[in-house]
Amino acid sequence: MASLAATSVFLPGRTRSVSLHGQGMAGASQIRLASFTHQRRSTFFPGQASAPRFESPAKPETVEKVCAIVKKQLALASEVVVTGESEFTKLGADSLDTVEIVMGLEEEFGINVEEDNAQRITTVQEAADMIEKLVSKGSA
Repeated sequence: MASLAATSVFLPGRTRSVSLHGQGMAGASQIRLASFTHQRRSTFFPGQASAPRFESPAKPETVEKVCAIVKKQLALASEVVVTGESEFTKLGADSLDTVEIVMGLEEEFGINVEEDNAQRITTVQEAADMIEKLVSKGSA
């Protein structure tokens, strides 16, 4: 009896790889690898030109605090440079790490980040911008 298994790896905005593994199939003894680019789709309001962003950039001291928290949460070596443009995934963070980073930010800044906002944060700058927005709402 022939069997076929597929393995798929998905990273948003990157190439998706699918490996097909066959066993007991006549003439199909090779493993085939197919790759294709996944196009991210987002839902926007009519007339909206791009994804919603936080209004104003965060203060440099907020960005520095976020960098320090990210570096600590991910246990990064001292020589690793973390900036506002640093992406969590490129620093080695998985989804659990990202949740822990958000929890650390909530604790440090005394804020509460809604789940949908937390899922949109991909860079240190985005996290700092969101914190500034939430802190200003809390003090208003």
